[in-house]
Amino acid sequence: MSKSTIDETHDPARQSWVASANGHVDFPIQNLPLGVFTPPGSDDPRLGTAIGDQILDLRGLHQDKLIDGDAAALTARTLNALFARPSAERRALRRNLSALLSDSAVEARVSQHLYAMQTCILHLPAEIGDYADFYVGIHHATAVGKLFRPDNPLLPNYKHVPIGYHGRASSIRVSGEAVTRPNGQTKAPDADAPVFGPSQRLDYELELGVFIGGENALGRPVPIHEASERIAGFCLLNDWSSRDVQAWEYQPLGPFLAKNFHSTISPWVITAEALAPFRTAPLARPEGDPAPQPYLFDAEDQTEGAYRIRLGAEIRTQAMRDAALPPARLAASKAEAAMYWTVAQIIAHHAVGGCNLRPGDLLGTGTLSGAQPDEAGSLLELTHGGKQPLVLPSGETRRFLEDGDELSLFAHAEAAGYVSIGFGACTARILPAPEVP
Repeated sequence: MSKSTIDETHDPARQSWVASANGHVDFPIQNLPLGVFTPPGSDDPRLGTAIGDQILDLRGLHQDKLIDGDAAALTARTLNALFARPSAERRALRRNLSALLSDSAVEARVSQHLYAMQTCILHLPAEIGDYADFYVGIHHATAVGKLFRPDNPLLPNYKHVPIGYHGRASSIRVSGEAVTRPNGQTKAPDADAPVFGPSQRLDYELELGVFIGGENALGRPVPIHEASERIAGFCLLNDWSSRDVQAWEYQPLGPFLAKNFHSTISPWVITAEALAPFRTAPLARPEGDPAPQPYLFDAEDQTEGAYRIRLGAEIRTQAMRDAALPPARLAASKAEAAMYWTVAQIIAHHAVGGCNLRPGDLLGTGTLSGAQPDEAGSLLELTHGGKQPLVLPSGETRRFLEDGDELSLFAHAEAAGYVSIGFGACTARILPAPEVP
């Protein structure tokens, strides 16, 4: 979705008759993210768009003949069918919704399909058939590499190929659902044998998630110049990680139990269309770095394949909640300064061997840390592998996450001349590990 798709829906002067949308930190009329919700008094999930502190019911709008489009997609219980439609149809839907929400002449009809967000239940936006997590945050990869390989932190393939692994889709959950601390095998460096029990080095990872639109047939790659059209939208992604389990298990085949127990995503999909004004040039490659191979190079992608998105993480411990203290900021970074590979390059690489990417599949960017210490997107980096604990406003210290801790991610797309749009909440609380029979 290139910057050429900027239209009246991005107009910073556009206002909505939904009063809470005007100036809303996350969901002004310039955003219009898509999600799945259940309204109060119902057990029937349906598609909606967030507008201020309200949710607009797409099924109701379609039944009331206020929006056009594929009936099966607009009245479905997940976004998969809508993501399967051509991107032109999603652009048309956005323009339709923006017009309805800015035209006071239709307020009486449209307002019948509005629900207060706080009274609704939010669900996973799509049925996620497959999930792959990448490692494109070069500052994170360098910082973590230095902990284990101080003289050669980046592995030889890092600047040649977008590194990723196939994750577990079944354990992806929406913001608000608690995370149960995992059990697993761990082995201290000076121990003769591993031990089994609750992970002691539970960590978060500050990432963006990318939902796939459209589908390529098995055996058919996605050309790099078409890859951005496969981006249905973005969410926040916290790929919870058990660092002690990971250290013992990751060789030779990579992460397994250390990452398959839970991943949290924000409930709203910030569409590729909404993010058009925030596209920018990717992180410049240092002189001497290898050029991307031809299947990973596209001139337009090299001028606007990144996104101006400010991200961050906050923690609120049980003691902080008891004392009515606000969350403590852990770190903040910028996506455009963190990603060595663009989203289009991730998609093109994922499919180049013939993998069929399907509507609703989810890709993770990997941890998006900045170059500075206060831009680290994980506790592994912030505490230097647990050697330098953080001191929180409550006086507590943290090397890694403890039971009762609540971790929240946030993100906002920002660019001069445009209204900032946000991603909403991506929050979860840590529960104790279960007893294993």
